[in-house]
Amino acid sequence: MAKRATSEDAALILKLYELRREPEMRKARNWFVSEFWPESADDFLKVANAPLTQQNAWMRQVASYWDMAAAFVVQGALSEELFVQPGCSGEMFFIFAKINPFLKELRQKMGNPTAWSNIETVATGSKAARKRLDLVLANLAKRRETSAKTAKKN
Repeated sequence: MAKRATSEDAALILKLYELRREPEMRKARNWFVSEFWPESADDFLKVANAPLTQQNAWMRQVASYWDMAAAFVVQGALSEELFVQPGCSGEMFFIFAKINPFLKELRQKMGNPTAWSNIETVATGSKAARKRLDLVLANLAKRRETSAKTAKKN
């Protein structure tokens, strides 16, 4: 999977960044990053199984965008070393970390053993990526713990 970054890789990263700036994509990303906090496969499926909602459209948009970008890496069209840099794919690691704890159950309940597979392959495919994912998972665990403590006080 690893290949040295070229100027073509840099151009593709800039194109991916440009796509992330599209207004509806910004709304979708904002929702997934800041408002969508699934605690289980069932929480995820509530949104996934509500096809006429804005949240469902946003979920599909964000997930398919990052899966497509990760597919470029998996297929060798984009340098993994460049892509896993925080400024290029930090958000992908964050959204993957949100569903990672229940990914196996989610795939089973969806009947889709390859759901999120390109993202998973990239997020776990190298030592640097695994280190990055572990850091994001730890940060999310702390965030959830803090939120739980705050909720108990209120």
